[in-house]
Amino acid sequence: MALQIILLSIKTINKEESKMKCEICGKGPRTGNNVSHSNVKTKRTWKPNVQKLLLEYKGNVKKMAICTQCLKSGKVQRPQKNSE
Repeated sequence: MALQIILLSIKTINKEESKMKCEICGKGPRTGNNVSHSNVKTKRTWKPNVQKLLLEYKGNVKKMAICTQCLKSGKVQRPQKNSE
């Protein structure tokens, strides 16, 4: 029973990490330490700015999770709106 709970928690952690990962460059969460003035180190996580947007990538229009740096650098384009 305890093994099932551990496996379920691992699956949910992996799903959360995939949400925070850019589908273009693969940028994901990074870990490190906060360092206080007294040099006490505590663990922390830096998360990328990942947005779910409707994008045009390699000729296809689809919803993707992408970091803002890929969007700003022009690696992908937002689809053009057809106004008639």
